[in-house]
Amino acid sequence: MTTIEILEKLVNIDTINDKGNKEILDFIEDYLSNLGFKKEYRSKILIMSYKDNYGLGFLGHSDTVEYIEGWKTNPHELVNKNGILYGLGTSDMKGGIAAFLKALEETELSKLSKGIKVYITYDEEIGFGGIYEVVNKEKNYPEYMIFGEPTDNRACTACKGLLSLKIYTEGIKVHSSRTDRGRSANSLMIKLLSELEDFYNNIIKIKEKDIYEVPYTTMNIGLLNGGSAINSVAKECYSYVDFRLSFEEHRKIILEKIDELCKKYYAKYEIDEDICPFDNEVEFIKEKNSASFMTEASFIDKTKRIILGVGPVTAHEIDEHITVESLNKLVKQYKDIIKRTCK
Repeated sequence: MTTIEILEKLVNIDTINDKGNKEILDFIEDYLSNLGFKKEYRSKILIMSYKDNYGLGFLGHSDTVEYIEGWKTNPHELVNKNGILYGLGTSDMKGGIAAFLKALEETELSKLSKGIKVYITYDEEIGFGGIYEVVNKEKNYPEYMIFGEPTDNRACTACKGLLSLKIYTEGIKVHSSRTDRGRSANSLMIKLLSELEDFYNNIIKIKEKDIYEVPYTTMNIGLLNGGSAINSVAKECYSYVDFRLSFEEHRKIILEKIDELCKKYYAKYEIDEDICPFDNEVEFIKEKNSASFMTEASFIDKTKRIILGVGPVTAHEIDEHITVESLNKLVKQYKDIIKRTCK
């Protein structure tokens, strides 16, 4: 099979919310088995290996996001228009999986002195269930790992962290004509978030790390919901706030401030995601690039991590697409890394 034919097979399988998990794992397992790989573990994830003393691993997630209306082509069919490949998952990240399968096929695996592992996960787009299963299961990581997220063929060796919080404020509900007897959870939340944003702008945002496209830690108030009626003082309010961390020390500083604000504004919080940033050196990658978006690479710290995939980066977009040129280039890049890490 050509690389495009492999990608076509992957795109044809509907894996929105892991719908076609068994079918796509069957295809990948059969493909790798024909190359001499053995199955180490399979549930909704798949772990397969060639030889031992692993020099390199590849990790890709099989699921895709849901598509929204507006596509000019069938999202579950691979369409080639003048060298541009359209289809759901072409960028994120079935293109990376297809390229790695082809790179393995074009490598004389029997001549390698070190082994290779392949990890296929699920639930990356929603809850990271697959990578958590890998972390709980795996005890023997390769020295290097490729994560096939779309990067437009730029090898990234650093990634921001994520601190995601759900914050609650608690009020006292009364009729809006007697606000003197109540306590508005909405007003408390507005004050809390305003003070948190001032703290962020004056303390957190001012420190930069120039390896990132957005060099500073970012803050986003993603969801805000409170109250039950326009003529009642709100009893409850909650917000979701996330910070994309450029520096690990920002985590501690932010949580200390949240603790302080919660005492002040009748609030409490839960940590939804708590993932450290990473910046690792890979000796054969000279140009320093980074990823601002979250990947499964952030969950594995026992290996040298490389985030490298196709382009352009059109993940989660209408008419998601990549180029044939990028896909073919990625196969060559993967083959080069295999040789460097497993020869």
